[in-house]
Amino acid sequence: MRLSSLQQYSIVTANYWAFTLTDGALRMLALFHFHELGYSTLEIAFLFLFYEFFGILTSLYGGLIAARSGLRFTLWVGTLLQILALLMLIPVAASWPKLLSVTYVMVAQAVSGIAKDLNKMSAKSAIKVVVPVRDNDVQTGDLQLFKWVAILTGSKNALKGVGFFLGGLLLTSFGFNVAVGLLAAGLALAFLPTLALPGDFGQMKDKPSLSSLFSKSQGINVLSLARFFLFGARDVWFVVALPVFLEASLGWSFWEIGGFLGLWVIGYGIVQGSAPGLRRLWGKTTPPGVSSVQFWSALLTAIPALIAIALWREVDVSVAITAGLTAFGVVFAMNSSIHSYMVLSYTDSENVSLNVGFYYMANAAGRLTGTLLSGAIFLVGGMQACLWMSCLLVGLAFLSSCKLPIPPRQSMQPL
Repeated sequence: MRLSSLQQYSIVTANYWAFTLTDGALRMLALFHFHELGYSTLEIAFLFLFYEFFGILTSLYGGLIAARSGLRFTLWVGTLLQILALLMLIPVAASWPKLLSVTYVMVAQAVSGIAKDLNKMSAKSAIKVVVPVRDNDVQTGDLQLFKWVAILTGSKNALKGVGFFLGGLLLTSFGFNVAVGLLAAGLALAFLPTLALPGDFGQMKDKPSLSSLFSKSQGINVLSLARFFLFGARDVWFVVALPVFLEASLGWSFWEIGGFLGLWVIGYGIVQGSAPGLRRLWGKTTPPGVSSVQFWSALLTAIPALIAIALWREVDVSVAITAGLTAFGVVFAMNSSIHSYMVLSYTDSENVSLNVGFYYMANAAGRLTGTLLSGAIFLVGGMQACLWMSCLLVGLAFLSSCKLPIPPRQSMQPL
C-alpha cells in the first residue's frame, strides 16, 4: 500500500528532526572537547572546515542526485553517512598527536557535512512536492506553503537548540567517546521508518544534465547571494567566537554554555515557526515578498553593531550578550524564515531539488566563510571585531536583496 503524501512527508520530517538533534549535539561535543584540550579558536574553526566545504559541494550536486534518483535515496545516504561520521569519532583520544587528531576529525566532519546537506535538501524539497500550490488560488496556496516552510524550519532549529544542550550534557556526563556512540545508536533507530518511502519520491520525470546544476533564475541567484552573506554574518560570531567568549569572559561551564546556546536556538526556531502568525498579528495578510526580505535584513544590520558598541562602552557583558543575542535571534529568524519561503516561491515542483540544492550551496558557503572568520577574527580582535564583521556581512545581504525580482506567482496576483 502506497503511503499518502502527508505520511511520506511525516516520515521525512521525523528523520530530519532526529538528524538535527545529532547534528547540534555533535557541534557542541567537538567544540568543547577540543577547546578543553587546549586548541585555539582558529584550530577549532579548522575542525569544521571540511564540514562546511563538503556541504557546499553536496548542496550543489545533491539536488542533481535527488532529481535523478529521488529524495528517498538522498535521505537514506545522508542519514547513513551521519551514523558513519559519529562512529568514526568514537576512537578519538586525547593522547593522539594534534596533527593526526585535527586531520582525522576534519575527515569525519567532512562526512557529517555531506550527510547534513543531503538530509536538509531532501526535507526542504519535500515540502514543494507534497504541498501543491494551485493556480486557481495563488495567494491561499502561497500562504499555505509559507506556513509549512516556517513550521519545518522552525522546528528544525528548535531541535538543533535541544541538540546543543544535549551535546553539552552528554560530554559532561559520559565523555566525548561514549557520547558520539549514543548519538549514532539513536539516529540508527530513526532511520528505520524511512525504509517505507516509495522509490520515486521527489524524482524528476526527465533526468537533468550537469548543466542544470547552476540556477538560471535571477531570483534564485540573487537570493542565494543574500543567503551567503546572511549566514556568514551569523556564524562569524556565533559558531566559534561566542562559546569561547562565554567560557573565557564569564567562566561558564560547558553544559551552561551548551544550554544557553541551545535555548537561543530553540527560541530562534519558535520565532521561525511562528513567522506566518506573527505577520498576521502585524496586519500582513499576503505572502512575504521582496520588500519583506529587504526590511528584515536592513533591521538586522543594526543589531551586531549595537552589541559591539555596548561591549566597547563596557556595559555588563552578560546583559549585552544576552539582550543582544535575543534581539539578533528574533530578527534573524524572521529573515531566515522568509528566505526559506522565497526560494520555493521562485521555483516549481519539477525543478525544486535542483534550485533548493543550489540555494543551500550558497548557505553552506556562507557558513564556511563565517566559521573561518569567527576563529581568525576572534583570535586577532576579539568579540567586538567579530560583531563588526557580522554587521558588514548583513549589510551586504541587504544590498544583494535590492536586486531581487518579484516571484513569478506573486506577479500574477491582482494588485
